[in-house]
Amino acid sequence: MYSYRGTTTLVTGASRGLGAAYATELARRGSDLVLVARSAPALDELATRIRAGHDVAVTTHAADLTDRDQVAALLRDLDSVPVDLLVNNAGMGPAGPFLDRPFAPAQTAVDLNVWALMALTHGLGTPMTARGHGGIINVASTAAFQPMPFQAGYAATKAFVLSFTEAVAEELRGTGVHVMAAHPGGTDTAFFEGTSHTVNPRFLDSPEDVARRTLDDFARGRSSSYPGRRLNQVASWLPRFLPRTATTRITGKLNRTLGLDAVRPVPAA
Repeated sequence: MYSYRGTTTLVTGASRGLGAAYATELARRGSDLVLVARSAPALDELATRIRAGHDVAVTTHAADLTDRDQVAALLRDLDSVPVDLLVNNAGMGPAGPFLDRPFAPAQTAVDLNVWALMALTHGLGTPMTARGHGGIINVASTAAFQPMPFQAGYAATKAFVLSFTEAVAEELRGTGVHVMAAHPGGTDTAFFEGTSHTVNPRFLDSPEDVARRTLDDFARGRSSSYPGRRLNQVASWLPRFLPRTATTRITGKLNRTLGLDAVRPVPAA
């Protein structure tokens, strides 16, 4: 059973939502923290709250993880910090018809969900293997298991995270470095912020529950975690038995029902 007490954990996307929930839950379990996100004020506010409530050390690094130079600088800053656990939580997912939206957000999602996750896994995983201990949690999604019309790019990036994480986990078997993919479903965060879409909170899991269940599963040594309601895991089984075309049509119909075919960016004020 993995013990978080006395370890150092780096959490990306830590300034709010699920990232802030991971950070708070890790602090409750006794882990020192390295918090990474774009917003320095939001990170500092969270760090102040955590220090006030928990006897752990918290450092913050404001960085845009889609910027290769900033990621390289972050890794240099961490050369002298033995990170025991990496939680690759930062992510984004443009929604709506792919060809009706600007391309830039789709490119940003690939840079953040795929490139940054790989870069940090390599940059922090390499010294972990040299030390013979450590862990990596890559936050994927239940979207990873099937194509998703109207979330085409997002689901594709999470499918990458799933495949990549499973492969690296097998490569590191027996090294003392444990790798796990987490697959939350709909979570009550600002995921659709900046768009016209809203989701009924009754159908969403709380970030606090997702964080707690993810960390419980990692501590138990699991290779994958479904930290939301049981239906999320059951839904991930269906694409294994249905033809890909049928799965895609079913998912497309569901997303139309949810109104994702009509999602539009909200103009800046």
